[in-house]
Formats: sequence, structure tokens, C-alpha cells
Amino acid sequence: MLIRQLTIKSKWPALLEKCNGELKGRQFYELLSHAITSGVLAHDSFVSSKLLLRSLPHGLGFSRALFSQIQNPNVFACNFIFKAYSHSSSPQEALYLYNFIRRRFPHLLPDNYTFPFLFKACSRLQLPHKGQELHALTLILGLHDDVFVQNGLVSMYSACGLLDSARKVFDLVPGLVRDVVSWNSVISGYLQSHRNWDALQVFDEMLSDGSMRPDKVTLVSALTASARLGSLGLGRKIHGLVLGSGFALDVFLGSSLIDMYAKCGRMDDARKIFDRVPHRNVVSWTSMIAGYTQSGSFKDAIELFREMQLEGVEVDAAMVACVISACGHSGALDHGRWVHTYCERSGIDMNMSVKNALIDMYSKCGDIERALEIFHGMSSRDVFTWTAMITGLAMNGDSVRALEMFSQMEASSNVRRNEVTFLGVLSACSHGGFVEKGFRYFKAMSEIYKLVPRIEHYGCMVDLLGRANLLNEAEKFIRAMPIQPDVVIWRSLLFACRTYGNTELAEFAAKNVENLEPRRFESRVLLSNLYASTSRWYDVNKLRKGMPLQGIQKQPGCSLIEVDGLVHEFTVADCLHSQTHSIYETVRGINKVIRSEIFA
Repeated sequence: MLIRQLTIKSKWPALLEKCNGELKGRQFYELLSHAITSGVLAHDSFVSSKLLLRSLPHGLGFSRALFSQIQNPNVFACNFIFKAYSHSSSPQEALYLYNFIRRRFPHLLPDNYTFPFLFKACSRLQLPHKGQELHALTLILGLHDDVFVQNGLVSMYSACGLLDSARKVFDLVPGLVRDVVSWNSVISGYLQSHRNWDALQVFDEMLSDGSMRPDKVTLVSALTASARLGSLGLGRKIHGLVLGSGFALDVFLGSSLIDMYAKCGRMDDARKIFDRVPHRNVVSWTSMIAGYTQSGSFKDAIELFREMQLEGVEVDAAMVACVISACGHSGALDHGRWVHTYCERSGIDMNMSVKNALIDMYSKCGDIERALEIFHGMSSRDVFTWTAMITGLAMNGDSVRALEMFSQMEASSNVRRNEVTFLGVLSACSHGGFVEKGFRYFKAMSEIYKLVPRIEHYGCMVDLLGRANLLNEAEKFIRAMPIQPDVVIWRSLLFACRTYGNTELAEFAAKNVENLEPRRFESRVLLSNLYASTSRWYDVNKLRKGMPLQGIQKQPGCSLIEVDGLVHEFTVADCLHSQTHSIYETVRGINKVIRSEIFA
């Protein structure tokens, strides 16, 4: 029936319009075959464009082959193929085709819809020079005032890191022409370059302008900038704007609010938002679990992961890495092993970040051989892989292997050492008592690797000297530091003085700790223990009695214990915990076995 209708060429436009959006399967191939054999596809730009538009469901390769059959393509057909390739995995094909068409059909000029697709390809390929060439052509063709072209230019320059050029283009756009996409493009560009204050300033300009109402993309970008800066005040103001503008708290906005409150350390507020978000997806769950992990609430992170499992939410690699990290910090080895097994059985992508988290978890939980097994089984390693393994060996007391691992890392020329790597190396020297090696590595940081030591590195050196009973050398090192020593450094010296009974230097260190943290109790407890070890009971009583008078209260000690895959937190003299009696009976039974073995 279709073939009979198409024997007259004038029937094509009417039939294609009549079949608008309904050409598929056998009917589409029937029309296409007749268009090719009759020559209509090659010579009728209207028919070829309509058929090309309906070809994309059959694959981009099919559309490209169809496009190559058109002898005189119009701008609509070109834009279609440019758009398809600019969003595909081969954006370079859009630029190849553009160059070919410009040479083959010099009379066929691009329009205002063409340039945004080409700018998109330049952005993805990081080709600012080609983007500048296209920018010059928009000026020649008089399209520089078009909002679609301007938005494409701003996005392209922003994605390529040319933020000054992006801002110049944005400022040249007349106020009446700018739309919300224009503002979002500039804000997003600053965010991509981590210029978070600049992003918030543009957001403030948008609000002050008054002619443009921010959309969800704008608000999410502003929340992201606030989260990165840790600015709770700004984040709350933007949250108020979300509520005042009447936006629904969907997954998109909800996840951003959760992330903002979590990064600002307000986990209670983050949880309130999380509980209110309907139809939560894996991003919402990941934001919440990552927030708990980053804030040190590892038990809450593990419990939320269990809750997520019960709701049947699909797990991804980012989520797994957060949960494994929480298991490592809380010492939940059994649960960490279960997550590892779950990943293997469920076919979850065991990418490098997940394997790095597993190495860190097994190391912190004491299963260093399992961590080494994962490390040696990795075909490629980044700096975090090496650092996690070096640090893991150091914290498990295998300083020699940790330094050997660093030597292997140095031999791997494709991995660049960073400051965190040297924290692991200096920690290994400290635990192993390698004073000379420690100073050699410390000097190598700045002299060979051009890394500036941070306060943590100086703390490692003080700990190294303190453990080696070189207390006077440690004091001299602190006095010679180019940066102001913090409370951790003084407390490290105090702990070493307590270990080796140097009361005079301990009093000096304790005084500096108290000046920095007058309301903390740790330094006074350490100093009182030192007084007790030297039978200075008067000073012990004086120090202890003075603590309550100054409003200083010692926090009770706590322990995290994993029982049947669940992590329980116990504090000193805690008789209310549901597992207290069973743990007590278990420990009591272990002690009986030990005594029976000793006296057998």
C-alpha cells in the first residue's frame, strides 16, 4: 500500500507528516528502501531529513550510513547528526563531520542550533582552540547575540577551564536575553574549577538581578559550593530559599541538602532531610552514609547500610567504599568481610576505590595478610593504594615491610608520592625506632619530592624522637619548627615524658597543652599519672581536685566491640547496655580458660 502511494513524488511529504512518529520496524525499512531505490533519499532534503530523524532508534552507525547517502543535506540533517555524536561516546565525529561538510558544501552555513552541539563536542574533548575558531564564526555570521549560542559558549569555555573567557561572554549577553541556563553555565563552570566563592558570588548576582528565578540546577550548584566551603550559614539560607520558592524536596534537591549538612558536620539536620525525601535513590543513601563516615559516626553508617539492604536499594561502588571505610574505623571486621563477599557475589564493580578501602579496612582490623593479598592481586595501583598498604603495615608493627613497600613505590615511576604517603613512612619509622631513616625521609620530602611538610609530619617526627627517648632533642625540634606547634605535638611530647618519667619536661608540655585547650582533661590525666608513678601524691590530689573546680570533667572511656556482625559501644561502668551481661560472661569465661592453662 505504501509503495503504491509513493509512486508519485509529491505523496512523500504528506505521507511522512501523516506517519509522524509512527514509522518503525518493517514499515520504516519499507519506506527507506523505496526512498533509496527511487533516488528520493539522495535528492530530496525534506524526505531525507524526516527519515534521518526516525533512524536514531536503529543505532548511531545506521544514522551515519544513512546521512552519507544524502547528496545535498540541509542544515536540519546536519544538526541532527552533530547532536547525536556530541552526546555519544565519540564526540570527535561531530567535529570531523563538521569539517567535512564545510569543505564539501561551503554554501551550507551553520545556524544558531548548530553551534551548541559543536561547542558540546569541544567541551567533552577539551578543545578550546577549536571552540575559539567556532566562536569567531558566530561573530561573522551575526549569531553572537543568540541565547543558545551564548550558553553553549559559556559552557564550553567553563568546561575547558577558560573561566575568564566564559565570564566575558556571559557579561556581553544582554540582560533581557539571558536565561536561567546562562546563569547556571557560569556557576557550574566555577564549581568545576573549584572556585566556590566565585560560584556563590554569581549566584548572589542572579538573586540581586531579580529578573531570573533560580531553578533546581541553580540551587543544587549553590548548595554544592556551600558544602565544599563548609559554610553552614550560607547552606541554611539556600535551604530557606528552597522552601520559600516552593520547590518539592525531591531526590535531586534532597541529596544536595543532605550532602551540605553532612559536610558541615550537622548530621542530625542531614538525617531529618533524609527521612523526608520520598523515593530515595542510591545517591541519597550514599550521601547519608558518607556523611556518617566522614563525621566519625561509623556505627550509624553501618546500621544505615543494613537498613538500606532491607529496603532492597541497589548498591554501587561508591556506597560500598563508604561502608567498608566505616567498618575499618569501627573495627567491624566480620561485617567488612561480609560486605567484601557481598560485592563478589553480587557482581558489584570492584574498582580501585573499593579495593583501596578494603586494604585500609583489613589493615585497621588487624588482618594485614588479607590486605596484602588484595594489594598484590591488583593489576594497577594509584597513590592511595600504596599509601594505604604502607600505613597498614606501619600500624600493624611491620615497619621493615612498610619501608620496603615505599622503596617499591619509588621504583614505580608512574605513581607520584604525596604528603599522606610520607605520613605512613614516618609512622613506620616511628614505630620501628628508625630515627636516622625518619630524618632522612623527612628531609627528602622537601629536598627531593618538593613537598611542604605539614603539621602532621612534624608531629610524626616528635613522636619518633619521643619513642626513642630523645626527649630533649624532641623539645629542640619543636622550638625550631617553622610553624606553630599544635596541641597534638605537645600532647605527643607529654606522653613520651610520662613513658620515660621526665617530670620537668612533662610539666612544660602540659602547660602548653592547657594554653591551647584549657577545657580538655587529657593532659592533666597524663601528668597526674606521671606524678603518681614518682609517688608525688600531693601533686596528684591537687591536680585531680582542681579539675572539677575549673569545669573540667574526664569523659568515660568507651570501646567498640563487634558481636555477631553488630557493633556495640560500651562505656566505663555501663550497666544499662543490653549486651553488657553477655560480654561480661564471655570475658569471664575466657579468663577461666587462661587461668586453667596457666595452672595446669
